[in-house]
Amino acid sequence: MHKISSKSPRPSIQRRNLIGLGMGLGALVGAGGLSSCSLMGSKKPVIGLVLGAGAARGFAHIGVIKALEAQGIRPDIVVGSSAGSVIAALLASGLNGNDMNRLALNLDEATIADWGLPFAGRFGGLIKGDALQNMVNREVQNKTIEQMRIPLGVVATELQSGKGVLFRTGNTGLAVRASCSVPGVFQPAVINGKEYVDGGLVAPVPVSYARQMGATLVIAVNISSEPVHQDASGTFGVLQQTISIMQRSINQYELKSADIVIQPQLRQMSSGEFKSRNAAILAGEVATQEQMALIKEKLRG
Repeated sequence: MHKISSKSPRPSIQRRNLIGLGMGLGALVGAGGLSSCSLMGSKKPVIGLVLGAGAARGFAHIGVIKALEAQGIRPDIVVGSSAGSVIAALLASGLNGNDMNRLALNLDEATIADWGLPFAGRFGGLIKGDALQNMVNREVQNKTIEQMRIPLGVVATELQSGKGVLFRTGNTGLAVRASCSVPGVFQPAVINGKEYVDGGLVAPVPVSYARQMGATLVIAVNISSEPVHQDASGTFGVLQQTISIMQRSINQYELKSADIVIQPQLRQMSSGEFKSRNAAILAGEVATQEQMALIKEKLRG
C-alpha cells in the first residue's frame, strides 16, 4: 500500500523541467510515532533534517550526518528528495553516519544501474530502477516507510499532474526509486497505477514538506549546482545549466523557511562524479562544522 499526499504546500513551484542526468544514480547505496522530544510536550524543537537533490553530490549528506552525530544531534524527522531520499531512508532505518560512510566508499555503481533497453516502453529511459529499489530495501532490511525508526518522508513528482507528492507509507525502495527517477535516465516508477518521476522537479530541497510533517526546526542541506559553476557548452551542458537555473529559482524561495541551511562546497564536483565521493563526504562535514555554533544556538532557543 502506498499512501500518497497529493497536496503540495508549494503549488507555485510545480515544474516539470528535466533535472540533472544521473540524479537517481546519486542514490548511494515510516512514519512511526515522533521521538520522545516531540511527544512529551517539552520545549525542545522537533528537528527536521532535509536532504536535497544533487546526484553524486549527495555523498555530502553523509558528512553532514556524521558531523551532527558527533555533537549528539539527531533529527526527529527526515525528508529527502532524489539523491537525498536514499540517504534519508538509510538514516531513518537506523544506520548512522559511519555506517553510511562505509557503505558509500564500498559502493559499486554497477549494483544500482540495471540498464534497460533505450527507448523501451512508453517513455524510454535507460535505467529501469529495479536494482536501485532492491538495494535500498536490502540496506533498510525491508522496512516499510511507516516502520522506520525516524519518521521518513520521500518526495516525488506525479508525472501526469506535475504535482509533488509526499510518501509517508509503503515500500521504501519503491518510493525512493520514484524520487530518483530522472526522466530520460530512469524509467518512471509506477505506484498504484500512477507514474512518478524525480522529486527534484518540484522540491530540490523539500523544506516545506518537513514543515508539513511537523518539524519546528529545519536543518536543510542544499547540494544543488550553481549555474555559474556549470559548463553550458553542448547539448548536455545546456541541459545541466537549465537544471541549475531551475533549482536555484525554486531554492531561493524554499530555503527561506529553513532555520539552518548547510551548503557543502562542491564547486568542482559534477552530478555524475562518483569517484569524488570521499571529498564530497568531507565537504559535508566541514560545512556542518562551520554552522555548528548557529545550530546549537537554535537548539537552545
